[in-house]
Amino acid sequence: MDNERNQGRFESVYSNKVRAGKRRTYFFDVRKTKGEDFYLTLTESTKKFNGDGYERHKIFLYKEDFNRFLDSLADAINHVKENLMPEYDYDEYTRRHEEFEARRLEEDEANNEVGDNQPEALESPSKQKFDIGSDDDMSW
Repeated sequence: MDNERNQGRFESVYSNKVRAGKRRTYFFDVRKTKGEDFYLTLTESTKKFNGDGYERHKIFLYKEDFNRFLDSLADAINHVKENLMPEYDYDEYTRRHEEFEARRLEEDEANNEVGDNQPEALESPSKQKFDIGSDDDMSW
């Protein structure tokens, strides 16, 4: 199927990107079908160790499964948190990520001061919305 028809057929209406370390990124995309229906794609993108591109794994989640999927995911996460590893500090990585983003924003601002012609970032990168386009044109 040609790329233009494919893009119009499964239009992305909302995207969110979650960076998870140096090599892994998750994409949450709401897509619209030709029949005005919506579904969610969850994509894990992992940078290959040899630096030669990315591996992608994708899950398609349809509206009739949203509640059961969310309930089961919450149950599995709570089981680990409450029964298997109750002593673990699950906020550790949230704090690390916030510190990393703050340092990155400071570096970006410092770089912008050097090049006065560059516009300053209006919001932190973690709050921006991302549209990664169609599956065929993902160039990570």
